[in-house]
Amino acid sequence: MAVLPRSLHSVLENLLETDILIVGAGPAGAAAARVLAVAGRDVVVIDKAVFPRDKCCGDGLTTLALRELDELQFDPKTVASWTPVRAAWLRSPSGREVCLPLDGPGLFAAVTPRIELDNALVEHARAAGATVLDGHGFINIIEQTAQHVTAQISGDDGQIRHVRARHLIAADGMWSPVRKALGLAVPGYLGEWHGFRQYASHVTGTAKDRLYVWFDDDILPGYAWSFPLPDGRVNIGFGILRGGTHRVQDMKTQWPDILQRPHVREALGPDVVFEGRHTAWPIPARIDHAVLTHDRVLFVGDAATATDALTGEGIGQALLTGRLAAHAILAASGLSAEATRTHYEHAVRHHLFADHKMSLLLSRILAKPWGARGAVRVVGTSAWTRRNFARWMFEDEPRAVLFTPSRWHRRFFHRPGAFGD
Repeated sequence: MAVLPRSLHSVLENLLETDILIVGAGPAGAAAARVLAVAGRDVVVIDKAVFPRDKCCGDGLTTLALRELDELQFDPKTVASWTPVRAAWLRSPSGREVCLPLDGPGLFAAVTPRIELDNALVEHARAAGATVLDGHGFINIIEQTAQHVTAQISGDDGQIRHVRARHLIAADGMWSPVRKALGLAVPGYLGEWHGFRQYASHVTGTAKDRLYVWFDDDILPGYAWSFPLPDGRVNIGFGILRGGTHRVQDMKTQWPDILQRPHVREALGPDVVFEGRHTAWPIPARIDHAVLTHDRVLFVGDAATATDALTGEGIGQALLTGRLAAHAILAASGLSAEATRTHYEHAVRHHLFADHKMSLLLSRILAKPWGARGAVRVVGTSAWTRRNFARWMFEDEPRAVLFTPSRWHRRFFHRPGAFGD
């Protein structure tokens, strides 16, 4: 539960004024808060949850996510279950397995439970000077002027309070209450992907140490995974694309069948124990259709539907959009709200739009068994293809980097990984 600074107790009874209000303390909100606080801005972050809190997720961190964390000067040692990954194992519908190395200086992939990562990011933002009020929910936007936006929030004591800010960053998830309050919600929108996850312990098979991605033909255009954690635990699950051959409503009945498949059972080992209940979540991946800004409001992370359309991974995109929103506010300091909006929208287009289109194209190829089989076969052709495909799959370089010369650099696929020092 958040403890309010004494100076805020009396102010919050009426009105709290701040430079930036951030709604949502997940990776996108925490990243924005950290950048802005380090730059000397007064930042207030609210979240209806009390941290640490779990978040349904595959828990995988791509190179993009790791580079963003490194940029934030985040220390992996603050996460107890931080698990570096040095290789990924792909299995095609034919049963062919290929090992993709993720070696070299630095780190290119990792796994960590979101309950630990998100809490560590919140503390990282607090350490920079951001005021994080967990247990405080967003209710409504009650005023927008040329100079500020005023939001109504509920405290953990049940009282209704108001926060006035020069800018509001909405990092409040796929069903963003801020977006809804502004009349910008998309009726009936349920996301592009749907994920299903469970933790397991007493894993003694190869999954104890290996990151697996299984392209079984009856799951396509989705995939199943097992991501290793310390002490013989794994995050195991599967994701499907909405509108494919499987209905989201059938995922619960599919789950026992997936767990009984020989290659899955062999990877987990005979003593595996499945923990607690399974959880499922929708994944938005349509950033090229999203409304990214509105007056003094910037949308980031899932609220901006910023997720990789090929894999459904979104932590890297959340951290990136949070950082871009913060930089847009700093770059347009003293200028109009329009300048902030323009800066942010341009940055998002530059970093994410071409990659999104490339991911959509590739997902159509991998949706067919012949496409998945062919891709894994080509990837396994040589040490060069295995190494560079691994870097590309884990977003060491942008998906569409070959077609966007503005992002070319001298060390293409030869940069060290994150946290190399």
